[in-house]
Amino acid sequence: MNHVQKFPAVLSRFFSSSSRSLKNKVPDAQRFFQEDNGLPIHIKGGTVDVLLYRFTMTLTVAGSGYAVYWLLRAALPRKKD
Repeated sequence: MNHVQKFPAVLSRFFSSSSRSLKNKVPDAQRFFQEDNGLPIHIKGGTVDVLLYRFTMTLTVAGSGYAVYWLLRAALPRKKD
């Protein structure tokens, strides 16, 4: 029964100690991305961000075209002979 009483204290100590040892990197990232160097935001992150942006835009355009195709197909049904 004693180990059950100690568990919440050990658990809270485990989670509270790890958060203090991490360095806050947000101000560095804000400085980097807010820098005025003429690049769009989706290019500032590097090659991975450029590829991810292009992949996302390709999927968006393809999905929109596919949706319009099925909407037109549903709106203009074929005549039955």
